[in-house]
Amino acid sequence: MAEADRRALGRRLTELQVHGVVDPAVPGNPGRRGGAGPSDHRALSIDGTTVMVPVYNAVATASPYRLEAVEGGLQVSGTSAAVPADGPAAGPLAVEAPPEPRFYGQTTADGIPYRSIALLHGRDVLATTLLQTCIRFRDRTQSCQFCAIEQSLEDGRTLVRKTPQQVAEVAEAAVRLDGVRQLVLTTGTPNSDDRGARLMAETAAAVKARVDLPIQAQCEPPEDPAWYGRMKDAGVDSLGMHLEVVEPEVRRRILPGKAELGLERYMAAFEAAVAVFGRGQVSTYLLAGLGDSAASLVAVSERLIALGVYPFVVPFVPIAGTPLEAHPAPSTDFMVEVYTAVGDRLRASDLRSEAMAAGCAKCGACSALSLFEAGPAPAIP
Repeated sequence: MAEADRRALGRRLTELQVHGVVDPAVPGNPGRRGGAGPSDHRALSIDGTTVMVPVYNAVATASPYRLEAVEGGLQVSGTSAAVPADGPAAGPLAVEAPPEPRFYGQTTADGIPYRSIALLHGRDVLATTLLQTCIRFRDRTQSCQFCAIEQSLEDGRTLVRKTPQQVAEVAEAAVRLDGVRQLVLTTGTPNSDDRGARLMAETAAAVKARVDLPIQAQCEPPEDPAWYGRMKDAGVDSLGMHLEVVEPEVRRRILPGKAELGLERYMAAFEAAVAVFGRGQVSTYLLAGLGDSAASLVAVSERLIALGVYPFVVPFVPIAGTPLEAHPAPSTDFMVEVYTAVGDRLRASDLRSEAMAAGCAKCGACSALSLFEAGPAPAIP
């Protein structure tokens, strides 16, 4: 795909991710509501690119875009001033909705549905939250204001704690039945100095004993950097430690408890983690649209790239039932500005999402960044 066409498609996909899509429940994997991480989405594949598009929140209900069944498949229709009417990505978009995975129909020997243990993200990524609680969640003066980690637990759709054996069983089935190609392990932060690293190591070891599947672990920086080596030795292939927002005032407002681990503490942790996992095998989430300026996001991304850390920039999408459920999503123009600058710097440094062993950046479905990252390396002044 030519670079101009790729970036035009990137703009259109960004539009869908910031505005969402009105979804009249067409067939396919319905996605997920609530819970940890990106949520209130469903997966759609467009031009070979799978993206997670909001369909279950207030943003989506007011979207100018609609998912509809047409002869021969599905399409997204609708217009917006943010997409040129005569551009290469204008007009209705033909889309595919990945089917509901077959492993969802399975249960453990003691009757627990596999989908209560792990879920399909994107097209071929298995993801699970090992500990569905967090030391900060019940105190909204300390919790991350966008987080819905305990919603799915309260609704009875998941377990408070997934054992390594349960995750390994589901992972094997997901590979065998649905061709899953990577596993993402996340966790709420426990009341321990390892910040969840022990859970990651134990689970990765159990999974790798049963199935050869690339694994990314995601947790806050552990107090003891020796945990990076322990996770790596246990079978974790890549690591995610998520900043989410970067400006000090924004961090205090959006994630007051987590902000106690300042930006410089994270940078030291990233450096230590890269020394173990390797350049390009450590990543971080940056949620654009929560108050950080484009300049701040780009400047921090430059620091991360210089350390060998992939800055996975994602548009903030509000989740129903959280303190930020009415917070507006960022504009398409803002996202394209950040994507363009960060994508250029990733290419210039030859830091590529596709080179990651596993993880959200490798999947890429929650962001259009990979479409701006691809292409020949530019000269960065």
